[in-house]
Amino acid sequence: MESAVALNVIVDNIVEMNELFSDVAMGDGLAPLLVLAGTLIIVFSLGVFGALTLGAVGSLLTPN
Repeated sequence: MESAVALNVIVDNIVEMNELFSDVAMGDGLAPLLVLAGTLIIVFSLGVFGALTLGAVGSLLTPN
């Protein structure tokens, strides 16, 4: 039962974070562009490091 309580807290925090980010993204001025730029930087970096990780795992599993 302890894990269910921790999971509920995590899910509640994620829902609250989405609400806060959507408030910022729908704001005035440059806020939507800054949120978009930050999202693109994060997605790009995750893609690069994911590809590097997959290459390293593939290198470990292939014979020389």
